[in-house]
Amino acid sequence: MKFIPRKFCYVEPFKPRMKYLYLLVTACCLLLLPSGHLQAQHKAVFRGRITDASNGNPLVAASIKVEKDFSRGTISDRQGHFSLLIDPGTHTFVISFVGMESEIFTLSLEPGETIEKDFQLLPLWQELEEVEVKVSKFEKPIEETTISVQVIKPILVENKSTRNITTVLDLTPGLNIMDNEPQIRGGSGFTFGVGSKVAVLVDDMPMLSGEGGRPYWDLIPVENIEHIEVIKGASSVLSGTSALSGAIHILTASPNIKPYTKVTAYSGFYSTPKDPSMKWWDDYPYINGFSFLHSKKYGSLDLVIGGNADWDHGYIGAPQPNPLVVDTISNFTDKQMRARKYRFNFSLKKHSKKHEGLNYGINGNFMLHSSPMILAWLNDSSGFYRAYPGAVYLQDQFIFYLDPFLNIYTGNGTKHSLKARVLNNSSDMTNNQSINSTLIYADYQIKRSYEFIKGFELIGGVSMTKNMVTADMYKSSGSAFNDLLNVSAYLQAENEIKDMVFTSIGVRGEYYQLNDSITALKPIFRAGVNFKLYPSTFLRVSYGQGYRFPSITERYIKTSAGSFAVFDNPSLEPESSWNIEIGLKQMFKFRKFYGYLDIAGFIQEYHNTIEYLFGFWEPEFALAGFKFLNTGQSRVSGLDISLTGSGKIGQKSGIRTMAGYNYILPKTLEPDLVFATDVRNTEYSYTSTSLDPSENILKYRFLHTFKADLEFYTDHFSAGISFKYFSRMINLDKAIEDFENATSSSGGTLQPVLYMDYFNNHNNGQTIIDLRVSYEFKQTHKLSLICNNMLNRWYSLRPLKAEEMRSVMLQYILKLGSAPN
Repeated sequence: MKFIPRKFCYVEPFKPRMKYLYLLVTACCLLLLPSGHLQAQHKAVFRGRITDASNGNPLVAASIKVEKDFSRGTISDRQGHFSLLIDPGTHTFVISFVGMESEIFTLSLEPGETIEKDFQLLPLWQELEEVEVKVSKFEKPIEETTISVQVIKPILVENKSTRNITTVLDLTPGLNIMDNEPQIRGGSGFTFGVGSKVAVLVDDMPMLSGEGGRPYWDLIPVENIEHIEVIKGASSVLSGTSALSGAIHILTASPNIKPYTKVTAYSGFYSTPKDPSMKWWDDYPYINGFSFLHSKKYGSLDLVIGGNADWDHGYIGAPQPNPLVVDTISNFTDKQMRARKYRFNFSLKKHSKKHEGLNYGINGNFMLHSSPMILAWLNDSSGFYRAYPGAVYLQDQFIFYLDPFLNIYTGNGTKHSLKARVLNNSSDMTNNQSINSTLIYADYQIKRSYEFIKGFELIGGVSMTKNMVTADMYKSSGSAFNDLLNVSAYLQAENEIKDMVFTSIGVRGEYYQLNDSITALKPIFRAGVNFKLYPSTFLRVSYGQGYRFPSITERYIKTSAGSFAVFDNPSLEPESSWNIEIGLKQMFKFRKFYGYLDIAGFIQEYHNTIEYLFGFWEPEFALAGFKFLNTGQSRVSGLDISLTGSGKIGQKSGIRTMAGYNYILPKTLEPDLVFATDVRNTEYSYTSTSLDPSENILKYRFLHTFKADLEFYTDHFSAGISFKYFSRMINLDKAIEDFENATSSSGGTLQPVLYMDYFNNHNNGQTIIDLRVSYEFKQTHKLSLICNNMLNRWYSLRPLKAEEMRSVMLQYILKLGSAPN
């Protein structure tokens, strides 16, 4: 069946100045027009499916090419299907996939004839299979991409006993997770997770909150990860507006032919801190939980269900104010600081028997989560693992989403995709911080190959996001209710020239409307080229732009937190960026070890940089606090080196490794620009607000980071070590020192905020080591022991935030059936 939409898609512009977005939308809609006039009637069609002979799983992006002309061919989609339009006659095809034995097949085709043939390829090198991945958007080998991509395989997620996906993400070279905020290549400082400059997507669906742009990490089904792709550098064209400095794409696994069931149970505890005076509990500091996953194909129906329950004693205790301070905001007990989470998710996909290539379904996720939100520690000594009075909130959160979708694969290799989301977040929080938000999202996308330009592929689409938020802390806008509309259209083309040069170019138009009054329109572009210098050497050059509209939280939040506060900034402007990168990817083999070495140099420049500044903004409301401000232009340049590989040691043992070093030089380009004035008429610039402005280094950045994970495994046993190093933080807000001096000299009427002693004496770089061992028996049972922060370091990465002390976990996994792909 050939699906050809007949209606022309017309989009009425919102305002005259939206003509550029309108033209882009129109261009995307033109993709829907019939293409028969481009395809001569005498062509023939060769189609089929390519799978792994060892397990029946589909092979994604397997290559089907004409033997005498490798520029003529196509690749398989995520289900292993392919379709190739070709001249009639006798042709010899090469069907190949990295790490599998190639197959050569000859057939004769008559004009107008369609021949179907399925192929099952046999594994060739198991070692290289561990490394070879496909980048999801265009389903091509990672070495052929024009951008920097780091891939995390599911085995690492499982072996690290990942309760939250950030545990594994924080091992990625060039990516830091600071207080739940993702930061790629120093693109941001810290903002308590608000206004992420990194897009987070699960199966191409955004996973950021509507009101504040915070990632919903706890919603991500870690028990069913296919793999994770971390894109470094501005990537807003396809990843969306939040991808100012990069994007995190998480792909979940689909069912196999055989059913698969996985149950994981874990139990552990927090160790006594290295300094015993920091211990605040007198009970058992437990960490307990379990997760489950079941996936199966029931005829034409794909079913996946999963869930997780987690109970966490917590390592941060309740506040303890001094005798002269009355705490009416966070007068909590230690028991109230405990966290618990219950999540259930499902996926249903129906493959139409009547219409080949048509599938549709719905995904859903429901979560109950009770936890503390901690902004600052009590002090930098015995109160290191206690919260500051007023700077901790308790929240009871219920969140759910439903995602209906429809996919149509046509006979000419075209895919139409329509997906939508309704997400509701209801959070009851102390200190009048409750939020109710609803996000509505819809996206239409078409992916298409054109025979008249060999190796040419196109993705285009339109998307809409509507955020509706009700919260008293956003009343500075004039109402507790605020809504933000985003409409965008995007177009990206990929071209392959003689299997030697790979090009990419794209454009996106963004339109924003906040509360029916504030609007913004912005086009963004990207382009890149990848040269295959040798069979295993690839040189890439890319340029990309990013754009981010401030969230409702950044503009309108106004609330108190004990002795300090957070202030609104209704005039906050959008920020934008551009990124230039040159990179070299070298595939290599050393005896039985296969891998990739990637070296990239980059420059990324930000305009209207949004930073979270601490200062004396409204003393009559609170002594001091934080505010989101545009701080001018800044630039981050640096070097990114990563190594990914695996290999055999003997017949039944091997190693897997992922390692990388990242160097950044983050600098302001306008150190003397006055970007704000407080109520005391004090002028704020980078120079006047920095603790150390001597080298123009941006605040809250680590210039050097090194991360590595190494695992040795046999048929039954594995042992792994993870290593993270963060260099010293050079610069931060001078107001933190001023605020400490003010509270310390208040005579006890204010709770002192103590940080500078830690900064001056313990801010010397941090090295964190994790260890794990596991034993698998009878192919269905796996027992693991995991120790995080083995050296029991007491340390802080962002100011006033204590990181976890050592924890020890015992994990049991039961697997039945064939794991999904």
